[in-house]
Amino acid sequence: MSIVQRSTVEAVRLVTVREIQARLRSKAFVVSAVILLVMVVAGIVVAGIVGKSTANATTPVAVVSGVALPSSDGLDVTRAADRAAAEQLVRDGEVDAAIVPDGGQLGFRVVGLDSAPTDVVQALSVSPEVDLLDPGALPSGLVSLVGIAFGVVFFASAVTFGQSIAQSVVEEKSTRVVEILMAAIPARALLAGKVIGNSAMALGQIVAIAIAAAIALAVTGQNNLFTLLGPSALWFVGFFAVGFVLIAALFAASAALVSRQEDVGSVTTPVMMLLMIPYFLIVFAADDPTILGIMSYVPFSAPIGMPVRIFLGTAEWWEPLLSLVVVAVSALVVVLLGARVYENALLRTGGRVKLGEAIRG
Repeated sequence: MSIVQRSTVEAVRLVTVREIQARLRSKAFVVSAVILLVMVVAGIVVAGIVGKSTANATTPVAVVSGVALPSSDGLDVTRAADRAAAEQLVRDGEVDAAIVPDGGQLGFRVVGLDSAPTDVVQALSVSPEVDLLDPGALPSGLVSLVGIAFGVVFFASAVTFGQSIAQSVVEEKSTRVVEILMAAIPARALLAGKVIGNSAMALGQIVAIAIAAAIALAVTGQNNLFTLLGPSALWFVGFFAVGFVLIAALFAASAALVSRQEDVGSVTTPVMMLLMIPYFLIVFAADDPTILGIMSYVPFSAPIGMPVRIFLGTAEWWEPLLSLVVVAVSALVVVLLGARVYENALLRTGGRVKLGEAIRG
């Protein structure tokens, strides 16, 4: 390795360490990271509690001794000596309904307080046998929930770190610190350090969320969902690691076009749209295999779309690999183009630099 190469690598390393330290010292970053982690864990815990309470929910009823029920599933039975005692339990609010003897075909009847106890009636009803044509199909609500979960984590992390990169670039440019930095290191090394440092921090946050989610699923007893989500979560981490490099380069290059913090929003809005539009398409069209299939190959939505398809089991074994290659190639092209824009626009202060001028240099 030549002296120039060693100096460039060292410059990239220094900028990378600087970016990581800056993020760790930022209270806003630490607070937002903790909030996102707590939201994910809390969502899993609440879902587990609600699921268990729903599964174990029973309806309290009083049954007169001697009455034979076709089924007591879903009923919390309290035995009563006679009809009067059973009806008194209903009036006292200790049970929702009473089941008393009757001379009809069933041999019993249901007594409620002021309305028909539909839960009890449904529990006592005879249901026909049901054959499922697709017993392994996942509920559509669960699919949408998984898509939203992947999307929120990806979008929140990408925007948080992307905006941090943009603000850092503009701050260095507006205070002319960048002129001092570029006197010591090349612009491309500065960009590479920013991208690598923030990508490492973003990936670390995603890994921490994945580990915390796995622990929460295991502790709350949602082992089935843990097994289903495992492969898609691992692919999500891999896609995020590559996809965020693309996003980081876009934020850095966009921010280099302006010299004031007030103008950051105007140049980063197109990047935000590139993230938001595919995200909403996946969330609202999670049940449409055509749209989901297309979005799993679009670089900005593949980190969400392909893990969702893996969760559904609709992706062939080679599709995640192909999609990851598409994202990686797109990231390489964007990084090269972004480096050119960043290098040509970084030292130009004053008004906003036009994108075409920055590309031509």
